[in-house]
Amino acid sequence: MSSGSDSALSSLLGETDRVQQQVIPSFPLCNVTEEDLAQNPGFCKLLSALAQRVDQTGLLVQLNTELHKAEQKLQSQKRHWLQSESLQGALQEMIQEHRVRKQHATASPDGNMFYETMEKSLLVSRCITLLDPSGSVSRDQPSLLGLNPRLLMELMPSEKNVQRMKQVLPEKLEKHLKKKCLDLLSYYQPEWEAESEGLKTTKMSHLSAQLDKDKKRAESLKESCQESTILLQRQTRLYLSEMMKCVQLLQSFVLDHRLRVQTDLDGKKLDYFEGKCELVLQKIKTEMVEIQLDTYTADTISAHRKIRETMASELKACQAEKRSVESKLASFEILGRGFEALAEEYCRLRQEIDVKNWALKEFTQYRDK
Repeated sequence: MSSGSDSALSSLLGETDRVQQQVIPSFPLCNVTEEDLAQNPGFCKLLSALAQRVDQTGLLVQLNTELHKAEQKLQSQKRHWLQSESLQGALQEMIQEHRVRKQHATASPDGNMFYETMEKSLLVSRCITLLDPSGSVSRDQPSLLGLNPRLLMELMPSEKNVQRMKQVLPEKLEKHLKKKCLDLLSYYQPEWEAESEGLKTTKMSHLSAQLDKDKKRAESLKESCQESTILLQRQTRLYLSEMMKCVQLLQSFVLDHRLRVQTDLDGKKLDYFEGKCELVLQKIKTEMVEIQLDTYTADTISAHRKIRETMASELKACQAEKRSVESKLASFEILGRGFEALAEEYCRLRQEIDVKNWALKEFTQYRDK
């Protein structure tokens, strides 16, 4: 019983793994992992059912088929339109070249008739196309300038000239296109210009394949160039970010080194300025000594010494007098305040005596005159 349940479980797990392996490649645009599908089995079954009805782009298989057919039809119509436009462009170039040749040489009457007929036919067909570009235009709608294709067909050259033109046109058109191809070959490979026309024709048959190959190579180079540009931009941003980090790290190193060296530099500057100041002071002292030596000679010094001795002796005499006066004042202070009043009275009387003596002297001098 257990072996049967184990086999059923293993078959169920195998079926689940197979469904997951089918679902994930069917939806490459969805970021679905095996873990997501394992955790959501219902969602896994839904995607498995959708994988049978839609393609990898998310479109229905039938819609994708119709879209593919429509694209093929559009490409076919584009090719026909391009062929028609290319043919008309080639015919216009032939007409322009004929006009240029007429300016330098006289053309034959048949040639003039051919190009005039072709030019008129192209102009009329172009106008008819512009009047009715598609079959979906309503017949009740008024035509441009009141014209209709029947009126424009009356402007066509004669049927005889048109038939002649159609007979000659393939040969001339072939020559013109061959000349353009040879010019293109000479432009594409200038070294082939000196070769024979037969060899050029042979190489011209391989020109289309070579151009396709070069076009694919150019597109591949363009894609690789874009990838290289993106990679270069990423590397440039990474390089700039790393450079900024290096600059910041260098700035921190410079700042740390500057702070570390600044202390030593300041100490050396301080020692230098101290030495310089000491030198200036010594120089000032030297200058002062020189000034003193120049100012004070031996005679001046001896005279100053004598003056000093005299002043010292006078200072001693004054000090002795000061001491005697101080002793007298001390003895006067012992007598008390009564003696102070008598001293003041004595001073006043001395002043009056001095004034009267001065007045008597003045009076005597005036009387003698």
